Amino acid sequence: MTPYWCRNTRILPECVPLRMLSSEDIKKTVGTLAAREVQENMTVGLGTGTTAHWLIVALGERVQQGLQCRAVPTSRQTALLAEANNIPLVPLNEVERIDLTIDGADEIDPQLQLIKGGGGALLQEKMVASASQQVLIIADHTKLVPRLGLFPLPVELVPYNWKQVQRIIEKKYSINTNLRGGQQPFVTDHGHYILDCHFKQIPDAEVLAQALRNITGVVEVGLFLHFNAQAMIGYPDGSIKMIGPE
Repeated sequence: MTPYWCRNTRILPECVPLRMLSSEDIKKTVGTLAAREVQENMTVGLGTGTTAHWLIVALGERVQQGLQCRAVPTSRQTALLAEANNIPLVPLNEVERIDLTIDGADEIDPQLQLIKGGGGALLQEKMVASASQQVLIIADHTKLVPRLGLFPLPVELVPYNWKQVQRIIEKKYSINTNLRGGQQPFVTDHGHYILDCHFKQIPDAEVLAQALRNITGVVEVGLFLHFNAQAMIGYPDGSIKMIGPE
């Protein structure tokens, strides 16, 4: 299958390359541009992570200038940053739908399948994305991969039996895994652990996601596979490309 970025790519006209950008510059550029996608009276899902940070800062500036919107955060970290930037927040349970969710990704394959969860918020990110009419992924070009799996796949676990789940996964797939945080485990906003699984390559993401979710003690898997998504991708030369269905 021809990758999205080969068959359906457009360069945003306002992005004129001026100089080679650092990784942080790219994230700021993409996040700032993505904030322009939020329209009047939208309910928007706000992602978690370093690129989403710049999105939230830029959206806060638009709110200060008079934009009316409300946001559903994907983590406590995002909620705190949104509040600091005067963006009105609303709980997911109090909205019928989310018009647009803007979030980052750790890997993006040619079919716009994603690995997410590097920031530790994959469960809430998936809840918010699932309630959204549209999803916009914001990332730099290094997140584009021919096949998912090089980035360790986050699997969110109930702490009570995490060791048993780890043994099952390692034995079944002959891979290495590590509990995020090690001796002082990282704890998610919902009180879970995260097991980072080093698959290296994932031939069939849908089959793997279902098999992992079937393991007792697994809460969610960082494979995002069936969303109405586009991606806004930044490059070091200053250009930004949109990939995905129009």
